[in-house]
Amino acid sequence: MRLVEPAAPAAPAAEAQDDMRDAGPAFAPEERGRGDGRFGGARAQDRRSSAATGPAERGTGLAELPDAQLVVLGARGDVGALEQLYRRHVAFAIHLATRIEGSARDVEDIVHDAFLRAYERLDDLVDPAAFRAWLGSIIVHKVRSRMRRARLLGVLGMGKSSEPVDLDALASPAASPHARAQIAQIYALLQTLPADDRIAWILRSVEGHDLETVAQMTDCSLATVKRRISRAQQFLDGHFVDSTSSEASS
Repeated sequence: MRLVEPAAPAAPAAEAQDDMRDAGPAFAPEERGRGDGRFGGARAQDRRSSAATGPAERGTGLAELPDAQLVVLGARGDVGALEQLYRRHVAFAIHLATRIEGSARDVEDIVHDAFLRAYERLDDLVDPAAFRAWLGSIIVHKVRSRMRRARLLGVLGMGKSSEPVDLDALASPAASPHARAQIAQIYALLQTLPADDRIAWILRSVEGHDLETVAQMTDCSLATVKRRISRAQQFLDGHFVDSTSSEASS
C-alpha cells in the first residue's frame, strides 16, 4: 500500500485528491493490497481442492506457499498456515485500519478481531487467493462499526465525538511540515463526515483503490460508492484551506 503526499493544491480538496496520489511520499508506506472481486459468498471447495495439491507432502515451507494454499490449509485447521497468513498481512491490516481511523488508537484490537473473524469464515471465501482483499473488507466493516458507535456516544454525551488526528501514525518521517499540516486538516474534516462517506473517500483517494474494489470492500453498489465519494469530495472542496494559497493571496 503506497500512499503519497498532497503537494500544495492550488484549489481546495478537489486537487488534494489528485495530489495525494501523484506527489512525493508523505504517508507511512505500506504495500497496497487491491481486491479483485473474488471474495465472499458461497463455499468453493472445488477451487480449494485444486489450490492445495499436497504442499505438506512435498515438504514445501509454509512461508513459500501462496495465500490460496495457506487458506486451504487454514480451513482444515492448520495453525501454522493461519499464523503465516497473519504474519504476511498484519502490516497491511494495521496500515489500512490506521488510515481509515486517522489514529492508531485501538487499531491492534480491530486487526486482531478482524483476523479472528476471517479465520472463522475461511469456508466463505470463494477464491482463496483473494484473502488479502477479503481481510480488508472485514477491517473496513469493523472500523465502520467502531466509528458509528463513537459518533453515537458523542451525540449522547457519553464519549468523544471524534479522535484526535494521529500524524505520527499517518505521515512518514520524510513528510514536510506543509504536507503534515494538509494531512491533519483533511483528516480533521473527514472526521465530521458520516462514516460511510469518509471510508469510501479514504479507500479511493488515499489508498488508491479502484471504484470496483471500494464497492467490494464496503459491500455496496458501485453507484452508492460514487455518491459517497462525491459527497465527501464536495465537502472537502468547500472547507479545505491551503495555507500557501492564502498567504500568497494576502
